[in-house]
Amino acid sequence: MVLSNYEVLQFVKENDVKFVRLAFCDLLGRQRNIAIMADGLENVLRNGMQFDASAVDFCEAGGQDLKLFPDVTTLHMMPWRPQHGRVVKFLCSLKKTNNSTSPLDAREVLKDVLNQLNEEGIETKVGTECEFYLFKTDENGEPTSNVHDNASYFDIAPLDKGENVRREICLCLEEMSINPLSSHHEKGPGQNEIDFIDSDALTACDNFLIFKTVVKAIAARNGLFASFMPKPIDDKSGNSLAINFKLKKEGKDIFGNFIDAPTLLAEGFVAGILKRANALSIFLNPDANSYSRLGRCGAPSRANFSFTDRSSYIRLQTNIDGCSRLEMHSSDPAVNPYLAIALVLKAGLLGMKKGEKLSNVEIGDALPNSIENAIEIAICDDFLRDTLGDKIFEQYIKLKKNEVKEFALDPQGKSRKYFEVM
Repeated sequence: MVLSNYEVLQFVKENDVKFVRLAFCDLLGRQRNIAIMADGLENVLRNGMQFDASAVDFCEAGGQDLKLFPDVTTLHMMPWRPQHGRVVKFLCSLKKTNNSTSPLDAREVLKDVLNQLNEEGIETKVGTECEFYLFKTDENGEPTSNVHDNASYFDIAPLDKGENVRREICLCLEEMSINPLSSHHEKGPGQNEIDFIDSDALTACDNFLIFKTVVKAIAARNGLFASFMPKPIDDKSGNSLAINFKLKKEGKDIFGNFIDAPTLLAEGFVAGILKRANALSIFLNPDANSYSRLGRCGAPSRANFSFTDRSSYIRLQTNIDGCSRLEMHSSDPAVNPYLAIALVLKAGLLGMKKGEKLSNVEIGDALPNSIENAIEIAICDDFLRDTLGDKIFEQYIKLKKNEVKEFALDPQGKSRKYFEVM
């Protein structure tokens, strides 16, 4: 929905909106927000909403404040909230108190990478396929370890008890002008998947962030708890976030005819990602629990490339519309989507510009086997810092090091926190 500030204010007035949520993504990929009364929206659109950046781990305690500025193109009604005194949400840009762009804004990092692709004449479409588990809750509404059902891949009711929940999620998303493509029961008991229609990369990230909120809200309304934890059940399938990329230049599919005669652009893009796969890991698999998933139950353990193998790191597939797409299978739902997709696209772009070849890449290199290993690799890699900027890179790595310390002191408590937060 593309609106001017005036049209937004009219929409709010005409639709009995009383509360406005100003949402943003923190560095660790969690959605945060502050709710304001609708009467205050005009001032926030003009001057922003100031908040303590250190309270959400953007900087050290006592560091500078930041401002939230609503992106009016991301206006969404929240259908599950009361219809009287309605609630809308905006995703926001982060700015300094002098209204200049904050170097800690992950959305701006992605926008910058997309601008670089546009300068090369490359059009990008991104789609996501996200898995999650549904667990029962206790009498106090707290999550338990009891799964919602014992169904398996593509099962139907009555074995699949998630049908109505997925239906409710998809209808809610449609009301918010977010378009799911399909949904089904996944391999794990109580595990579900919802896939999305391809869109521009920024919209795909915005929609993924909102999608997780909708899933949590609809699950709770049905007396359930939705978990996006990468590996919530040790001996069952983990939750993946498959990310699909379609690239065109001058209207032509870059990955077309890859099997018989790959173009330099196509080969460079794939080689660029594979060459930097280990460095990408801390952003595609950002939590200690992520490394319990990799290499198990069909999740990749190596940076390999395939035309057929769904457990490969990257698979090239021709879609039903005749357009080829790259499917990345290593990432999980704990990601900050803006940082993850920005880094993958930048890795591919560098591979294109440098003319990198698959024959010169160690295809099949083992991925990091722990978050500690992933952090060590990231610290030594200039690509990450160059793409993200010093501020985001240093703060993100610091947060990950803190998580490692917390996990070492109390692995069970930290695992429980992962489960409840994700």
